[in-house]
Amino acid sequence: MSAPIGIKVVCTNKKARFDFHIDEVYEAGIALIGSEVKSLRAGMANLRDSYAWIKEGEVFIENFHIAVYQQTSRVNLNPLRSRKLLLHKKEIMRLIGKTKQKGFTLIPLRVYFKKGRAKVEIGLARRKTLYDRREEIKKKDIERELRRGG
Repeated sequence: MSAPIGIKVVCTNKKARFDFHIDEVYEAGIALIGSEVKSLRAGMANLRDSYAWIKEGEVFIENFHIAVYQQTSRVNLNPLRSRKLLLHKKEIMRLIGKTKQKGFTLIPLRVYFKKGRAKVEIGLARRKTLYDRREEIKKKDIERELRRGG
């Protein structure tokens, strides 16, 4: 998936599309502190093992690692702290309804800058079964063999 013009991708969650069926995708802003924005611009972030959850009508992202920016004079924050995601109320209400259904969860897919603002793409997802993952691996192997000409 290539980024459109004007979007600078910081990091992606490559395992998310392998481990989950993504049903819907939402774009959310993220509440950050100045030094975290500088770290993101430098590409010092990691979405591995991160997830989003809803608490009291607000959406938060957990385990999103933003490395400490070395040139800051401010007291350094926890790189894995909870960060608030900024969504419209209607979107949050829809997500609350969907996540209450059995098997749905919120997974961050990628972090990027759009028009100078940090954005998180979150997906409403269901976990794939072992069988689904094995089928996906077989399809990729077959496609790879066909491209090689064998």
